Amino acid sequence: MAHSNWKRGLTALGIAGVTAVVLAGCTGGGGDSADGGEVTITVALAANPQMQTAESLIGDFEEKNPGINVEFTVLPENELRPAVTKDVSTNAGQYDVAMIGSYEVPIWADRGWIIPLDEYASADTEWDEADLLEPIKNIVSDGDGTLVAAPFYGSSSFLFYRKDLAEAAGVTLSETPTWDEVRAAAEAMDDDANNVSGICMRGLPGWGQNLAAITTVINTFGGQWFNEDWETELTMPETEEGVQFYVDLLRDFGQPDAAAAGWEGCLQSFSQGQSAMWYDDTVFAGSAIDSAATPEIADNIAFTMAPTGPSDLASGWLWSWGLGITKSSQNPDAAWKFISWATSKDYIQLAGQEAGWDSIPPGSRKSTYEIPEYLEAASRYADLTIKSIEAANPLQPTVNPVPYTGVQYVQIPEFVEIGDYVSQQLAGAISGSQTVSEALEASQTFTSDVIKESGYGQ
Repeated sequence: MAHSNWKRGLTALGIAGVTAVVLAGCTGGGGDSADGGEVTITVALAANPQMQTAESLIGDFEEKNPGINVEFTVLPENELRPAVTKDVSTNAGQYDVAMIGSYEVPIWADRGWIIPLDEYASADTEWDEADLLEPIKNIVSDGDGTLVAAPFYGSSSFLFYRKDLAEAAGVTLSETPTWDEVRAAAEAMDDDANNVSGICMRGLPGWGQNLAAITTVINTFGGQWFNEDWETELTMPETEEGVQFYVDLLRDFGQPDAAAAGWEGCLQSFSQGQSAMWYDDTVFAGSAIDSAATPEIADNIAFTMAPTGPSDLASGWLWSWGLGITKSSQNPDAAWKFISWATSKDYIQLAGQEAGWDSIPPGSRKSTYEIPEYLEAASRYADLTIKSIEAANPLQPTVNPVPYTGVQYVQIPEFVEIGDYVSQQLAGAISGSQTVSEALEASQTFTSDVIKESGYGQ
């Protein structure tokens, strides 16, 4: 990978006009600013169901760690990322613990915005680093394999569907369906008279919203973002075929106003009986069952692996939300204690017992899949979650060799800027304000300009 431009990288992360600051401060194992007295740490979390469970259980942590008070900032993903990125890039020190995605982890580690956790993890034997699922541990580590964020949960993507509606429509879905089979199923189950769409998928703009799902379809159709020379491939036939398929599926059998719906809207639509299928993150399996409008809906939710396209390439993504200690934190030891608590085996047990086994953070630890209560509650999706995580290959996400890693994203700093622009164009195609070809032509030009300016392939 060519060296990327620092200023361009900051802009890509949504920080226009920020001057880079040389970050200095404590590293793993350093003392806190109020050793021996009370300290308050501020934790930035994404507003996802499992994170909100952690917020509700914080009394357990504070009881076990007297003198450490925890304040939460909980924001939707699209607001969390720019707020936290601005804070850590300027050494502002507002947050001690930041929840960051696996896309950001190596970038932030390389820039020194979060500190290594290896010393903390090795000293904290009860936390049990060896228990982490290997694919998830890898994506929350830096380029040298050093743990820099503790995984709160790990996930891939798969297909949710209503088996009662499938049976009524004469549809049979295998554990590994193709996208053509899914389209046929969506057509058969689409029921305008009863306000039930055949499928729900992300249409909302955002590199972590519609583009995450669309990129997995591009991959399995044989398309890609770039070739080995960093030339943009958004208008290659296979890429356009994958995008056209996704857009047509949504426009023909998707949820109403699809371009305005992200995972939140699809979770609501599917769990309330307004969509017969849903393609999204494995982490939402328990939430879909738990928030189902009726027992009939909950009891009839079933799952398959992520659909494949003409290439037969496994198309499920790989993701983790991790907790990292910011370089500017004045209380790194207290921050680690919170992280250790929130990502521990004991916390998973606590969440299951207090909030329900569908509310635990899945996909991070091997031991989770040895808990009898969880295996009983998650019998429909636990095995598929692990299979999906293990099938994802972020090191070779496409049919052809490519110079980047990441299944549903491209692991370069510029991808935030590129992805948000492209996702806006594709949302326009979903809404019908432009064609797929027009959206991809504009995206090709924009992406090529960013890549050229950043020096890739030179």
